[in-house]
Amino acid sequence: MACMLLSLNKTKITTPSTSLAFPWFNLQNTPNFLGFPRKTCHKTSIKCSSVSSLTPHELEETLDNYEGEEERPLSESWNEIQGCNDWKGLLDPLNSHLRKEIIHYGEFAQACYDSFDFDPHSKYCGTCKYQGAHFFEKLDMHDYGYQISRYLYATSNINLPNFFQKSKLSSVWSIHANWMGYVAVTTDEEEIKRLGRRDIVIAWRGTVTYLEWIYDLKDILCSANFTNDPSIKIESGFYDLYTKKEGSCTYCTFSAREQVLAEVKRLLDYYRGEELSITVTGHSLGAALAILSAYDIAEMGLNYMEDGDNEDSRAKIPITVYSFAGPRVGNLKFKERCDELGVKVLRVINVHDKVPTVPGIIANEKFQFQKYIEETISFPWSYAHVGVELALDQKQSPFLKPTNDISCAHNLEAHLHLVDGYHGKGQEFRLVTKRDIALVNKSCDFLESNYGVPPNWRQDENKGMVRNGEGRWVLPERPRVEAHPAETTHLLEQIFKIVKSSK
Repeated sequence: MACMLLSLNKTKITTPSTSLAFPWFNLQNTPNFLGFPRKTCHKTSIKCSSVSSLTPHELEETLDNYEGEEERPLSESWNEIQGCNDWKGLLDPLNSHLRKEIIHYGEFAQACYDSFDFDPHSKYCGTCKYQGAHFFEKLDMHDYGYQISRYLYATSNINLPNFFQKSKLSSVWSIHANWMGYVAVTTDEEEIKRLGRRDIVIAWRGTVTYLEWIYDLKDILCSANFTNDPSIKIESGFYDLYTKKEGSCTYCTFSAREQVLAEVKRLLDYYRGEELSITVTGHSLGAALAILSAYDIAEMGLNYMEDGDNEDSRAKIPITVYSFAGPRVGNLKFKERCDELGVKVLRVINVHDKVPTVPGIIANEKFQFQKYIEETISFPWSYAHVGVELALDQKQSPFLKPTNDISCAHNLEAHLHLVDGYHGKGQEFRLVTKRDIALVNKSCDFLESNYGVPPNWRQDENKGMVRNGEGRWVLPERPRVEAHPAETTHLLEQIFKIVKSSK
């Protein structure tokens, strides 16, 4: 019962003004940092994207019309939906609240793709196309009830050349950095009531169109170095991406790790005393970073807060990962440590996708002697998945066509489509949330042709070009986003001081 629903300490949750929630940002000067809007958005129900492109007759045949809502609202069952009981009894059949939340957080991960500048002919290649103040608005997610609090960057000076996007132009925004995702927090009062808590979301970017990055993995384990136990190891490419920094680059003076730890610390301090949760999400390589950062936050003890006036009592803030099509991240000891720390991971996979099968093809969690070879002979290529798996099958959807394109099986929008129609093992595929099936073809060619949805249809109008006052077509200048808030160093000093004193 300890991990069951916790009662709210407050009968009324108020939303602080933006100028207080984000103290480094000057609301009178929108180009500074991420440019948060004065007005908070209003949300009363979870977004299900646009109406399905199917005809009414086809919808009647495929849409699940009899699955009712849960008797308990999400606000009373959110701890279970976030995995406090490892999703026991919620996956088969798939709980309706859980289905919506999986799609909800998957859309936060998809937002990383939809906002990222992949164009090598743009000097902004490798950046986010939108200012933080307008991020969710530009992506038609303005009613989600969240606000961006920080963008995350990583140095591209590591051995993952097929993952990073770089401009072919000589004059670029940065020769070292790539935008990697964001941290956001619930600010809308109605959404806070719906969720039953204030939620901090960390979303990591992965790869949307190709899988060449997987071949860059060195498949070499290295000690995580976040603890005194050197036997806890993670894949070295993921470790480098998360921890490396570049002093000569404004955006990479702090590592991705330092950026996310500092922001989580800041938000937890600011909202101290409220019912809080930390939810991390990502797809593909972003899923690996999601698990790694969730583990790091828990290992550093950031999710423990003093409980009221009792200094000897600490409240634990739950950490949940929604992982989509993610590879293995670390060894068995890493998996066991995540379990010990209470990091809850729900891994959503397509059984036809190859990425979740690597690294660790030889020795993994399915090998009965894995613990022996890892502890006795220190086998260097032993990997184990973390958390609970929700396995989906693209062949169950009548909307998807057979294809030899392996990127289709890996596509995030396809995963969300499969979640929408999944009801349990052996059950008929029936769409529930009316999520538009056209989204599947946003960046791939996976839908049956008779639905009339062109492949790879999503692109910026005129590829972002606009007509200037002289009638010439130009790529407009983008406002420069401040790299890091001034208090980042101070926050990190506090974190590592607390960690050091606890040892």
